[in-house]
Amino acid sequence: MPWLLTSPRPTPDPASDAALKRPVRNALDEPIAVIGLGCRFPGGISGPDALWQFLCERRTSIGEVPAQRWELFDDGSPEVKATLARTTRWGSFLSDVDAFDAEFFEISPSEADKMDPQQRLLLEVAWEALEHAGIAPSSLRRSQTGVFTGSCNSEYGAMSAADLCQVDGWTNTGGAMSIIANRLSYFLDLRGPSVAVDTACSSSLVAIHLACQSLRTQDSALAIAAGVNLLLSPAVFRGFDQVGALSPTGKCRAFDAAADGLSVVRVPVSWCSSD
Repeated sequence: MPWLLTSPRPTPDPASDAALKRPVRNALDEPIAVIGLGCRFPGGISGPDALWQFLCERRTSIGEVPAQRWELFDDGSPEVKATLARTTRWGSFLSDVDAFDAEFFEISPSEADKMDPQQRLLLEVAWEALEHAGIAPSSLRRSQTGVFTGSCNSEYGAMSAADLCQVDGWTNTGGAMSIIANRLSYFLDLRGPSVAVDTACSSSLVAIHLACQSLRTQDSALAIAAGVNLLLSPAVFRGFDQVGALSPTGKCRAFDAAADGLSVVRVPVSWCSSD
């Protein structure tokens, strides 16, 4: 059931107009400081300094999908082969998305195998953001630190559960989008809000907005805001192709008469903020 809530509006008092016009600072007006950054971008970019250098050199990370990424979806039938051949293969892709130091994060190999790579990436990049901020992760234990993550795709859960015989105790937590945020909160032993947001392309921005709100309302003393998204199957590409959204050349030409679609970019980024 949807609920529409509003606060009562008091009757205006003309005598108080002058007082209302005077600016009054409160917690909601306090600026938010970004104190640490971590990121992982296509093109071998790991960290904000590498990203800045990449931009200064005016480089591009657009390329074809890694050769092995779609092999799983080719069942050898002529129909599937023809469909894959017609599917746009251009985008910005992270390499080694299957790489993960499970032991560092105190996760068993069997559990790590069922974890969505988005969960793994967020753990790594959030740790890097804390290091960039000069914050020892162990110092946050039992603190009112919030985690707000934006993500809008969870292909891995469906893929790992496709074979019913392979479903185990780690499958549900490994594939759930909510656990993308919860995994980080659990590992760092945090006590603040732990929220996963899906508003499609605006997911990361909404996560940042919620993190700022949480700081200003003092639900969080420190907030980790992040966005992560990996496209592991050709399904999203195929769907966008069907509506003519993707550029067959992989090049975006915004506001150009030669524009023929967009290119797919999916990257994880995390930042820490404090009031």
